[in-house]
Amino acid sequence: MMIHILKSKLHRVRVTEANPDYVGSITIDENLMDAAHLLENEKVQVLNQNNGERLETYVIKGKRGSGIICLNGPAARKALVNDQLIVISYAIMTEEEAVTYKPILVYPDSKTNKLKS
Repeated sequence: MMIHILKSKLHRVRVTEANPDYVGSITIDENLMDAAHLLENEKVQVLNQNNGERLETYVIKGKRGSGIICLNGPAARKALVNDQLIVISYAIMTEEEAVTYKPILVYPDSKTNKLKS
């Protein structure tokens, strides 16, 4: 049997931009993508800690080191600049794999979205 397991999480990143005129997705600083092992175009779940909204979208690579977290298209209507988000990715694996898998949890600075050293 195959099951969905937490693959990685960006915990409490701050929305820096919202662009409703874009086609869709979430733009994420490439440093954060690397840290959370997120790939461009990967499906993610986005949870807004300020208003309880949840949505699914895909990742667009943002400028490395910029701290950008930008909700685009319809997703831009689900958050305001400075809202705190949790971005989650999942993997499909066997139960045997899931028992030993350790998710990647990333806790950047919630004000700057930069990785803590």
